[in-house]
Amino acid sequence: MNRTQYLLLAVVVCLCGLFLGCARSGSASGSIDPAKLKAFAPLPDVAPGKEPLTEEKVALGRMLYYDARLSRSQKISCNSCHALTQYGVDNEPTSDGHKGQKGTRNSPTVYNAALHFAQFWDGRAPNVEEQAKGPVTNPVEMAMKSGKQVIAVLKSMPEYVEAFQKAFPADKDPVTYDNMGKAIGAFERKLITPARWDKFLNGDQTALTAEEKAGFNTFVTSGCQMCHAGALLGGSMYQKIGVMKPWPETSDPGRSKVTGDDADKLMFKVPSLRNVEKTAPYFHNGQTATLKEAISMMADHQLGKTLSDADIQSIATWMKSLTGVIPADYIKPPELPKSTSTTPKPSETD
Repeated sequence: MNRTQYLLLAVVVCLCGLFLGCARSGSASGSIDPAKLKAFAPLPDVAPGKEPLTEEKVALGRMLYYDARLSRSQKISCNSCHALTQYGVDNEPTSDGHKGQKGTRNSPTVYNAALHFAQFWDGRAPNVEEQAKGPVTNPVEMAMKSGKQVIAVLKSMPEYVEAFQKAFPADKDPVTYDNMGKAIGAFERKLITPARWDKFLNGDQTALTAEEKAGFNTFVTSGCQMCHAGALLGGSMYQKIGVMKPWPETSDPGRSKVTGDDADKLMFKVPSLRNVEKTAPYFHNGQTATLKEAISMMADHQLGKTLSDADIQSIATWMKSLTGVIPADYIKPPELPKSTSTTPKPSETD
């Protein structure tokens, strides 16, 4: 072998070594230690609850979810603020309510919400059945004067009366406000969005890219899993905003508004990271526009860390694997019962 051939061979060997070294390095950064996955779990098919799920109850809940006649103006339904084709949100900082009034908190996604340990940012409802009753009579949101007014609307339509009878056959008078909440809750308990992350947790190593696996590693090594773990990656505890560094805006007292306990000031339910890529803007006041900004703020204010742009991008890349599949057939708007001559008309002035 002459000198020229030797040099060419050396270059080839060096380049191959460099390539293989990079590949090994990428593989290492893009692999996940199984021990890191112990704090996480795949989503179940249905969110369990006390109320038995039946096809009749779910069908009624679907109608109620889409029916704007449950609002005083007859223009606002559950789906107005929690649009099922938009990952269960309206992508607004705060939602428009009765006569254009704005709420004070961001409308969280309804997808997978039935799996949360409590409902609303401040946890004032224990489950989705109770949560469903709140906005209907909230004067800023759907603004019905009372549950009695809601029931009058529903009882004015024979098709609804029949649907309630099928859904709650053991009840002598099934058209009640509580049963309305139970039906909507039944529908919501099947609003589950499995994602590629679930496939990975179930053993499919190809479900995530090397970059996404590296992003999960960055997520864990940064300490994010201390609050964002489990099947929901959140939704299982309260946490104070501004643990390590004061939060920039503190006008909302958080859970203390419910409990009256000063120890609960600035405490909010930790949101789930499921579908987080699709549910901007972020946090309880909806004032954080981008996912990268949200990641940076969490690291800064909750963990006392300043993440590099590369680390923030890495975590955001992994979070895309949490974007689930919307159940298109399940959420198709149903045909609603027809109004009758006794169904109350829209009222914007009273």
